[in-house]
Amino acid sequence: MNLIASARFGRKATLVTLLLTIAGCATAPKTPRTYVYFPTPPDEPRVQFLTSFSSERGFSGSSRFLDYVVGSEKTDAAMAKPYGITLQRGKLYVCDSFSGALEILDLSKGKLRYFTSSGEGQMRLPINIAVDTDGTRYVTDTTRGQVLIYSAKDEYLGAVGKKEEFKPVGVAINGGRLYVTDLKNHNVRVYDKTKRELLFSIPRDPNDEQSRLLSPTNVAIDRQGRILVSDTGGFFIQIYDAQGNHIRMIGEQGLNPGSFALPKGVAADREGRIYVVDAATQVVQLFDSAGRILMYFGNPNTSGPGATDLPAGIAVDYDNAKFFQQYAAPGFKVEYLIFVTNQYGDQKVSVYGFGHKK
Repeated sequence: MNLIASARFGRKATLVTLLLTIAGCATAPKTPRTYVYFPTPPDEPRVQFLTSFSSERGFSGSSRFLDYVVGSEKTDAAMAKPYGITLQRGKLYVCDSFSGALEILDLSKGKLRYFTSSGEGQMRLPINIAVDTDGTRYVTDTTRGQVLIYSAKDEYLGAVGKKEEFKPVGVAINGGRLYVTDLKNHNVRVYDKTKRELLFSIPRDPNDEQSRLLSPTNVAIDRQGRILVSDTGGFFIQIYDAQGNHIRMIGEQGLNPGSFALPKGVAADREGRIYVVDAATQVVQLFDSAGRILMYFGNPNTSGPGATDLPAGIAVDYDNAKFFQQYAAPGFKVEYLIFVTNQYGDQKVSVYGFGHKK
């Protein structure tokens, strides 16, 4: 299906309003619910903004989700400046660069908590996080210049890299390998996850103009094992195979669809579609596996539902749609979720649903 949005890149998304009336129900909303779709009509909607939250009491004013997630203990712990985000086994992990902590939202148990560490394992500027299948957490700390490792039980296990050796920003896991973007040396460092030893760096040939990296910030691995790297200073996305061989480049500097002004978070879905957060234009662009622009979503320069304010991190999740289907418009089936962090504004984590009308 063609998902290309033909609208002007900078204009606000059209709001599609549906009245939600639940006669005789004490919990019925007092005002009509506004549903925000992308692309805008007359195109077929494929992404819907579902909800957002910034603190335990936030969650877009919805007490239903709040009560489920945090239970009866409502401390109103607030997110300050979230960046990296990921999910693993029903838990949502968010790096808060301002507070130097992780915010962990356990959807299966209904708990939200902050994780900090002291002593040798203290986080100073956590930016991105990857979580292994056993719950082991890998957190990039650009101030410390290391990737900090914590167990599922919050134990500090050690670090990857020597202090001041490199400047880690993005991190991803695939099999036995750990991928870390390095702003200092303009590459992606590939480590043996168990031995914590450097295997090789990407690009393989730093003198090759096509495969170059200028300011690599975020990294993701798709289902084919391809390595997706957002280059903030270069205004493009580089794609390599599992061995670090260059495949293609996506984008160039600009404000039009398919171009970038400040690319940051990058992710991929099961179909190989690529999601790129642009912090300057404040939208998420969606490309097919070959790098062709499909659509974009986000509401920059607004204060309404789905507002995007300096977005940074992104994660795609197929396992927890059941917790968010209640926010979908009548007749819209959520296939999977897209989480986007906003470093400013009152919607620090926005939740979108990729789906279709029934």
